[in-house]
Amino acid sequence: MTGSHPKNNLAAPEVWPGLPLEEWKDTYATLHMWTQIVGKVRLAQSPLVNHWWNVPLYVTPRGLDTSAIPYGTKTFELAFDFIEHQLIVNTSDGAARSLGLYPRSVADFYRELMAVLRALDIEVKIHATPDEVPNPVPFAEDQEHASYDAEYAGRFWRILTQADRVFKEFRSRFIGKCSPVHFFWGSFDLAVTRFSGGRAPERVGADAITREAYSHEVISHGFWPGSGNVKAPAFYAYMAPEPSGFPKGAIRPARAFYNPETSGFILPYDDMRQADKPEDALLEFMQSTYEAGATLAKWDRPALERLPAE
Repeated sequence: MTGSHPKNNLAAPEVWPGLPLEEWKDTYATLHMWTQIVGKVRLAQSPLVNHWWNVPLYVTPRGLDTSAIPYGTKTFELAFDFIEHQLIVNTSDGAARSLGLYPRSVADFYRELMAVLRALDIEVKIHATPDEVPNPVPFAEDQEHASYDAEYAGRFWRILTQADRVFKEFRSRFIGKCSPVHFFWGSFDLAVTRFSGGRAPERVGADAITREAYSHEVISHGFWPGSGNVKAPAFYAYMAPEPSGFPKGAIRPARAFYNPETSGFILPYDDMRQADKPEDALLEFMQSTYEAGATLAKWDRPALERLPAE
């Protein structure tokens, strides 16, 4: 089951392409809902892993995918392909189906995906309403979100591939507990999270998602394409719980700043990509925010860190 779709011209693509929010906000909103549907399929079929690590998607050479999802004695995966612009469903018994990514409503995408899964003898029941968004509309009723600009979807994915590479370099410097580099479809961000090893104070009144995510002391780094009061793509860093003095930490590069609304540091994406060495600027942001926070929170840094390979 395939729909027509445009293809990106990927000849010599820009390594860190521009991603002005105003230019693709409708595609962003639609793609957010599509990734929620796919992510909820994984969630419905996967046992809980600490801090919801059983739910994210992962960056691939072609897009984002779920990894293998258990279903009885077989497995299946769902993979967004932002080169051919399709969602591919593969099963361990050799079957494969695809859905086109093109301007279509969330309701249409949801119905076709569920039909494809049933055709593959996969019956999955999901919580069919989006999470972590204001005024959520059930997927089967969502006719509003129906945009898909292949150029900007491709740009977003190319940024994720580069951020994923840098985040993995940063992750390699830590020998304590650390999350994979993964894409959370609820908040629509790529993230990597380090843990001190200590439990965090109980969050009285928090919902189940928040309690599980922040059960232990963390510092999290990630990339948003534009979220909440941050109306442009940005890299972020925050601690939970936040130690006293963290907002006044000595952070680099100079364009990074503390944003009270998000309770964390922000490095605007455009400032990073326009730096002489963008990857170095991003690593400097991640390392300096980690050092400031871990020192203030009295993490056992010698036991948790290792020097980068020469």
